Formats: sequence, C-alpha cells, structure tokens
Amino acid sequence: MTPILSLRSIEMRYNKHLALQLEKLDFSAQHIYSLVGPNGCGKSTLLQIAALLLKPTKGQILFDGEQVLWKKNTLQRLRQNITLVHQSPYLLSRSVRHNVAYGLKIRGIDSKEQHRLTHSTLELVGLSGFGRRNARELSGGEQQRVAIARALVLQPRLLLLDEPTSNMDRASIEAFDRLMPTLVEQGMTIIQATHAPDPAQRQYSTIIHMEDGRLA
Repeated sequence: MTPILSLRSIEMRYNKHLALQLEKLDFSAQHIYSLVGPNGCGKSTLLQIAALLLKPTKGQILFDGEQVLWKKNTLQRLRQNITLVHQSPYLLSRSVRHNVAYGLKIRGIDSKEQHRLTHSTLELVGLSGFGRRNARELSGGEQQRVAIARALVLQPRLLLLDEPTSNMDRASIEAFDRLMPTLVEQGMTIIQATHAPDPAQRQYSTIIHMEDGRLA
C-alpha cells in the first residue's frame, strides 16, 4: 500500500545549522505515529515540513504517492488534506463555535452544514455545550481541545499534532487517548510530537525516536 507521506533524503538547514536530516521515512495511511525526543531534536521542524508549510533545503516529499511540487496551485490542493495543530494554538477572541467553524467558512461550506459539523465535532472532543463560550477564556487544556476540534472539523486525511496534551489535565488526556483510535477508524493518519508518550499512547502508536535532527 502506498504510504500517505514519504520523505526522501530530507535536509533542513538554517544558515549553516543542520536542523533535520532524514534519509528515508514513510508514514502508512490510517496509523498513529509518535515522534519522541527532547526539545531541539527536530520534531516540530518535521511536522512543519509534513504540513507542506516549510520547504526543506534538500530532498523529496511524496503525498499519497504524488511528488510535492512547491508551486502555489499544487500546495493549495494538497494542503486541503493536511492540518497542523500547534503546541500553543492561536484562537480568535470569539466564541468556541466561531473558532471551530472558521476553516469551514473559508472553504465555502454553507452555514447549515457548518453548524452540523461544528456541533458534532465539539461533542467528539468532549466540549458539547461550550459553543457559545469565549475561546480565550477557557483553560489551557480546553483551548487545546478547541484547536483540535478546529482541525478535525475539516476532516483531514493527515492530522499533525505538536505536543497535543502538554496543557491538558489528566481527564482531558484520557479523553484524548480514547479519541485517537476513533479518528484512525474514520480514515485519518495521525503524527504527533511528544517528549514522552503516556502508556496508553504507546499501546496504539508507532514510536519514532529522534535525536539531533535524525532518527535515533
């Protein structure tokens, strides 16, 4: 089966600093992967490249077997399939519902469908009843779940998460752990960056250890 994402001879340099060097790395569809390693090991850089937001200095990327060409039209089309949730996501000072529906609105989804998808996604992440609340006034863990809902509502094929549970309490982490396999059953591939996955995450994800910008 063709991997949903393939990286070949990837290098990322900032001036003379080599931040990432990967000879070969494939991500199979409908799997969960955990990038594990200390700060500065290249996890976030890898996610930015996987999201097609950062062009590597060198190398080739294939999405579902198609070589990624760094041209506007190609990138726009492929990015429709990928969503990245940052460790400290930016939320609009508006309602939770407005934040989650924002991407749908940009894509031209009609208001009735926006409402349906937003409602079902908030329920999925355990925020049913939060729709009218101001997103900026929520706890750190709740804001993180809003950001995840904003990504999920777009139904991406590839979901990228940078330290998704760093601001969550134990109950939220346990709910997140239960959610991840459900998303895979719905057809998503998930790549998350983490310092150290908890035992539940280790059970259902493939662990990729990184160190100094390389696979350990």
